[in-house]
Amino acid sequence: MSTVSDDPLYRDPSLAQFYDAANRWGPDFDFCVKLAEGAQSALDLGCGTGELTAALAATRIVTGVDPAAAMLDIGRSRPGGDRVEWVEGDARIVRLGRKYDLVVLTGHAFQVFLTEEDQRSALATIAAHLSPAGRFVFDTRNPGFRGERDVRHSSVRQLEHAQLGTVEASDESHYDEATGILSYENVYRVRATGERFAGRSKILYTPRDKLSGMMRDAGLTVDVWYGDWEGSPFHVRSREIIPVGRLA
Repeated sequence: MSTVSDDPLYRDPSLAQFYDAANRWGPDFDFCVKLAEGAQSALDLGCGTGELTAALAATRIVTGVDPAAAMLDIGRSRPGGDRVEWVEGDARIVRLGRKYDLVVLTGHAFQVFLTEEDQRSALATIAAHLSPAGRFVFDTRNPGFRGERDVRHSSVRQLEHAQLGTVEASDESHYDEATGILSYENVYRVRATGERFAGRSKILYTPRDKLSGMMRDAGLTVDVWYGDWEGSPFHVRSREIIPVGRLA
């Protein structure tokens, strides 16, 4: 099994502190909350800072798994974090010894697995933790949607950080057509002090047809393919690939 590239954006506390400011509650979390209706338990793989995880734990048993201790520390300290079982673990190999009614993997976390071997391992983890009637959902960016991955330099965005005030955020990326890997750097500059924080990472784009075959091999079946979190059906130019399914 290969090693997932080091992600200081998530593992370094000085960078992890910007995650919630840059990634607000959105339609992906709304979708997952609705999908969780009736589920008595949920597993959030790649839970990050745990905003969705804590929300799901309001009415059910929830476990949040992430390899980044810095992100889990934020999750534990958020309102509702005391209701979650937080596990520092790798989604490719973690085995919790229990089954869940819902397994979610949001925030494009599936794309941090940069090889087919790693992707297959993550899918096997989903299958290993699903109850017989359980459902899963995850998202990955569609390589058929060229607009997002072709961006090399983004305009500066302004974020509001609870302690640091206004932060200017920008990123630079490069997409390798041969490998399907996008390399990028996120930069945060605190306006009040000029202090600069930066971290590099990589993500993999996988076509739906290849993804479908790997899921089938993992013992998973897809009920619906969505192209966005608003529930639009997937098509070749959709921005997202979002499978919702269960054990085959």
